[in-house]
Amino acid sequence: MEENQTHTDIEALESNQCLELLRAVSLGHLAVSHDDMPQIFPVNFTVDHGTVVFRTGEGTKLKTLRAQPQIAFQADGVNQETGVAWSVMIQGKAELFGGIEETLDSFNLMLFPWESGPKDQFVRIVPTSMTGRRFKVADPLTWWKHMRHG
Repeated sequence: MEENQTHTDIEALESNQCLELLRAVSLGHLAVSHDDMPQIFPVNFTVDHGTVVFRTGEGTKLKTLRAQPQIAFQADGVNQETGVAWSVMIQGKAELFGGIEETLDSFNLMLFPWESGPKDQFVRIVPTSMTGRRFKVADPLTWWKHMRHG
């Protein structure tokens, strides 16, 4: 790799590509602002009609979402065979499931929390912005060359 080479091999992803990649994983990270401090929570999730849905119980996360529903969500993955990685970032609003019809529909999502304990509140992340990128993972030797010549 030449020293002046730019990252032209990074592919920007469309929303439908982002959703397709999100369907292939089940763990992401929810970022919220609590008491003017950023906090990040791992959540297992599913994709439903262009949104991300997860379950949670009473605690800091749910209290924060009720007070400040503007969130960021991120998930990523890598194909070990091809060495191609991807990352998806969503900014949006967290909406708590409310009515009986929505709650009944949630059972069709087959979303089971990894952590034990009551997680009876379903949360839907409605994106206002969804961006993603896909790229080839750099060979570690590439970084070694840059360190030696940097």
